[in-house]
Parts: sequence; structure tokens; C-alpha cells
Amino acid sequence: MKKLLISLIITTSFISVDRAQIKEVDFGKYFDSLNAAFILYDNKNESLYQYNIERCNKEFMPASTFKIPNSIIGLETGVIKDADHLWKWDSTKRSIDEWNRDHTLRSAIKYSVVPYYQELARQVGEKQMQHYVDILDYGNKNIGGGIDLFWLSGDLRITPMQQLDFLRKFYDESLPVSKRSIEIVKDILVVDSTDNYIMRAKTGTARLGEDSYVCWYVGYVEKAENLFFFVLNFNADESNVKLKFRRELLNRILTDMNIL
Repeated sequence: MKKLLISLIITTSFISVDRAQIKEVDFGKYFDSLNAAFILYDNKNESLYQYNIERCNKEFMPASTFKIPNSIIGLETGVIKDADHLWKWDSTKRSIDEWNRDHTLRSAIKYSVVPYYQELARQVGEKQMQHYVDILDYGNKNIGGGIDLFWLSGDLRITPMQQLDFLRKFYDESLPVSKRSIEIVKDILVVDSTDNYIMRAKTGTARLGEDSYVCWYVGYVEKAENLFFFVLNFNADESNVKLKFRRELLNRILTDMNIL
């Protein structure tokens, strides 16, 4: 069982090494035999928690976590007008029932509708897409492999630490895009809201083989007194690839740490 060691050797531009609180917490009990990485950043106390530091700095396909920047890019280019921008179902029957209907940007991100975002990317086009991936400084910035596949099975890669960096810039509205686009995407990312907190998050799942996947769950929890960013990444098979598994796993960690 691996033990979490807090390390600030790898930093983002937001993290102050001098002011950071270095802590030690055992997250191994949550992951058991999973090949996983987990990052938690306590914004108020400037504390960075990393489980499996090597994996935290390894590149993976972003899969549907790219729907966050893809939504921003669609809005910035005018391909998507707002959260209620409707596209009609193309009548192609797909294996996921929720995809077989009309969708808005809001519902497309909620149900992670790949065809909606593939059409968005095709309409944005390679030139504009590359421009925005570059200025957003997203992962390795490589959109090779097809304009509607580069984040799913193509050449785009991102590390868990880069996901954290992107999320923090997204929250701070320091990305070089309009405030309007950021606010719309923040609004459609809400997955849980209570009297005590709001969670905004996005999943991602990339197939690696017949029964092999890489799974993501990235986002942040807003509370009145603090803000917590999280990045969960692990290898999965059919037994633990479902969304329910990663949500329950994340909620256990955040509940035990008195965040939820």
C-alpha cells in the first residue's frame, strides 16, 4: 500500500513554496490495489496533497475532462452561443441512451455527450482549436489524431498536476478568455449543491484496451470559508470504470477530510 507524501518540488505558478503547509496523510486505504493518483489543494491554507507523486506527473489522455476547455473554446469562437445552445440529434443510435436525443451545452456536459462535443470541435476547426489549446496552455497542446478524436484517442495528453494548474486558472478567471465564457462553463459544471458547499466537476474515461481504461474525476469544492481543488486519476477495468465508483471514492476521501 502506497503512502501519501506531500511534495512541493513540483509546483504550479499559484503555489508558494515558502508559505505552503507540508502535511502527511495516508490515502492508500482508499485506493487499495488501484493504480491511482490523487491531488488535493487546500486553497486557504496553501496545502498540496499528492498521492503517488510519480503518477501525478505522468501524461494521460484527458478524455472527457477536455469538455471543460472544449466548452470554453466553443463559446469563445461563437460556435456555441450559450448554455442552452441546442443541437438536434443526428438520429444515429448509440450505446448510451442519453446520447440519443437533442442536447444543449448544459445537458451535453452533464451526460458527457461525445457526439455533441465532436461536432463542436469540427465546427471550431483545426486552426482555431490549436490556437485556443495553445493559449490555454492545456497539457502537451498536441491536437494530432483528428479534430474530433484528439482528446479521446489522439495525441493530446495531460498530467494530473497540469489538470490542477488548469482548474486553478479556470476558477481564478486568469485564462486568456472572456469572463462570460468562464462563468457559463462554471455554471454547467455544478454536480452537487448543498447549504454547505458547491461541487463543480467533470469525469473522463479513455479506453486503453479491451478491458482497460484510464479514469478521471477533476474539479473543486467551494465552501464559504475555503476552496478545495481535486484531481482523481486511476486505471480501471469493467468492475470499477463506472461513474458511481469514482464519485463514491472521491466522496469518501472528502468526507473523511471534513470537506463535505
